[in-house]
This record gives sequence, structure tokens and C-alpha cells, in this order.
Amino acid sequence: MTAALMPGGPVADAVFADLVPRIDALRAAGHTPGLATVLIGDDGPSARYVGMKMRKAEELGCHSPHVHLPADCTTEQAIEAVQQLNADPAVDAMLVQHPAPPQVDFDAVLMAVDPDKDVDGMHPTNVGRLALGIPGPVSCTPAGIEAILAHHGVPVAGRHVVVVGRGVTIGRPLSILLSQKRPTANAAVTLVHTGVDDWADYTREADILVAAAGVPGMIQPEHVRPGGVVVGAGVRYEGRRLLPDVDEACEAVAGWITPRVGGVGPTTIAMLFRNLVEAAERRTGGQAPA
Repeated sequence: MTAALMPGGPVADAVFADLVPRIDALRAAGHTPGLATVLIGDDGPSARYVGMKMRKAEELGCHSPHVHLPADCTTEQAIEAVQQLNADPAVDAMLVQHPAPPQVDFDAVLMAVDPDKDVDGMHPTNVGRLALGIPGPVSCTPAGIEAILAHHGVPVAGRHVVVVGRGVTIGRPLSILLSQKRPTANAAVTLVHTGVDDWADYTREADILVAAAGVPGMIQPEHVRPGGVVVGAGVRYEGRRLLPDVDEACEAVAGWITPRVGGVGPTTIAMLFRNLVEAAERRTGGQAPA
């Protein structure tokens, strides 16, 4: 058996194809969507990530102001920068890049972000909205994973999804998202992590397995249900080398699998810009699609 690949590129392309006319409509009405980025310090991967977002914003015709704070910045200075962006009517959404230098209380900075401008969907208000099913910015990688499964015709409703990893960026919000009552969700979701001794007993029973632990090579072929669906969302970087949670040998066991490169990543970016456009539509009185 060789697994069918579920690339994220076509999913992202479909999302952007939907967003472009909406951005054009906003611009025609006199408002250019604005995505602000905040970088604290000089972390190389963070700077590259922020630069990529700025270039994509410009490509889409969006406004992309950038705030680069020095590495010796204080928490108070970072919060002041965020508050200025909160008050800026040209900014619809903002991204405060993580990690921050150790002297900066990143959680305090995140709490200072206006929840309606939280493009990552990570503010506690937005996590609460997700849990209650209230519309608002949704965590980008979980939303992208749901979109990948839907785009590739993978049935989710009524199926057993096992998420490995309880992180606040993927595991926890994804477990909530896929359990909600929607045609592309409505699953029975089990959340396990490295603190569960028998975690592999759960993964071997999963119709859909999502690896989001950030432990390179954690998921081996013997951990996958034959013919099941495997989504690799967890990675760790060593320099510029990407180390995924899912071993490539799992392709021989799974029925469907995301590729090592070009899987979840492109959809995460697409969902960030979807959050931006929806924020701009809300702020200008437009009605974002359900």
C-alpha cells in the first residue's frame, strides 16, 4: 500500500482564490486590509517568517506595516507597540511573532492585543469563542487541517480522530474544532500526548491521526492504522532543517497522508489571511461568509 498524498498547496490556492475578490471589493470601497507584524529581537527564523507574511500581504494588495523592536525591549515597550496598533484604524489584524526574548512576558503582550485584531486566533477571548462556537478568528493551523481534509474528500463526521499533542497552537484548538457540529467536522476526538504511556494504543485505532507533538519521528508505521489518514502537523527545526513528527515510512501503511513539505504549512498561511480579510469585513460593516 502506498498512501495517497494530501498536499496543502491546492487547498491554499482555493482559499486565496476566494479572498482576492473580497480584498478587491474592500479596496474598491475605500479600505485596504491591513496586517501589522511585530518582531521583537533578531531571531532569524522569526524574521524570515514575518518577511514571508509581509510579502504575501503585498502580493494580495494588503497594507502591511511592520514594527521591529530591539532585542533588549521590555514587556512594557512591547505592550505599548501593540496598543498603538490596536488604535490604528488602518490595521485590521496583527501578528506578534513568537518567540520573544526571555525578558519579555509574551503572554502579557498577547493579552494586550485587541481580540478582534488577533490574526492567529490565539488570544484567550478567541479560544473561548472557539470553545463556545461563537464566530471569531480561528487558530490558523487547525483551520488549515480541517480544510485539507475537506478538500481531499476525507470523511470526518462520525469518525475517530486522534490528535497527538496538546499544544495551544494546534492540538487543543484542533480537538475543539473537529468535534464541532459541521459537515467538515463532527468527529469523535481523542487528545493524547507524550505524558500518556499507552498513546500508541489510541493512534492505532484512529481513522484520522494528527501528529502535533513536535517530537521528530514520533509516529512510526506501527503507530498507524492500516489505510488510515495521517496528518503531519508537528515539526521541529534544527537550524534550517525541518524534522517532522511523522516518519516517511508511514506512507507504506496509511491510506492518505500529508506530504513532508507542502502539507499543512501552505494552509496555515492561507487561513491567516482569511482571518485578516474577515476582520477587515467585520470592521467595515461587511458580512464575512459563514
